[in-house]
Amino acid sequence: MKSLTSTICTVLLIVFTSPGFAGPQQDAVVNYYKELAKREFSASRGEAFFRAKQTGGKPATPSCTTCHTSSPMNTGKTRVNKPIAPMALSKTPDRFSDLKKVEKWFGRNCRSVLGRECTALEKGDFLTFMISQ
Repeated sequence: MKSLTSTICTVLLIVFTSPGFAGPQQDAVVNYYKELAKREFSASRGEAFFRAKQTGGKPATPSCTTCHTSSPMNTGKTRVNKPIAPMALSKTPDRFSDLKKVEKWFGRNCRSVLGRECTALEKGDFLTFMISQ
């Protein structure tokens, strides 16, 4: 009986910590943007958005990767060297679970990088990519 319980726990641990597993809170956030965007999201568009060099925002932050590194699995740094937890959901499981926080950071970072608010489609694509990591 003990080995069966151990096996079940191991399987659950693998499932719940594997890339691509979003919990109910992340699903709710993504579904919120899906209702606004009225489109399906794409991890590949989200990755392209994350890596793209932009020209509309602040010159010091031309891309998401400026602060978050080229890999969502890595710890990033703010411009004043404060650490930023990895963006990948597999590395920071509680990331993207609070819509209010997600909106706060999209608001701040989209204005900095793009010089405008992100669209619901951009947000959803970005989240879909990060959840897949």
